[in-house]
Amino acid sequence: MSDQPSTAQRHTTSSGPPRNSAWATGGIALAGVLMLVNGVLYLFQGISAIAEDDVYARLDDYIYRISLTGWGWILLVLGLIAVAIGCGILGGRTWARVTGIVLAAVGLVAQFLFLPYAPVWSVILMALHVFVIWALTVYRPDAAR
Repeated sequence: MSDQPSTAQRHTTSSGPPRNSAWATGGIALAGVLMLVNGVLYLFQGISAIAEDDVYARLDDYIYRISLTGWGWILLVLGLIAVAIGCGILGGRTWARVTGIVLAAVGLVAQFLFLPYAPVWSVILMALHVFVIWALTVYRPDAAR
């Protein structure tokens, strides 16, 4: 017999809920940083779409067509909110985790709609949004102790 605890014993403490895995603990920090950086990138994307309407390709027959200036303002607002939420997540705020999940879901949809304008970049950001949603939903702050 070995003295090694079973998998169930390693993830459960006698005082309560299971502990966070290293993935979840590191993931929450990465999610906060990604939300912060993603917000800054949204700000730059929004400013470039507002300032120079010819930065992105023009699409005439896109079903979800919004003017690039409109997209710029949408991305600018999402960027400002994402920066605030990223700071909150890094500060360990519960409200930031909850609103971060919502914002990442909204950002996922926004990048899907922005796909024809910047396809490769949109796919990369969509993957990052999925990771952020995972990290924010898996992490349990009470289990971090």
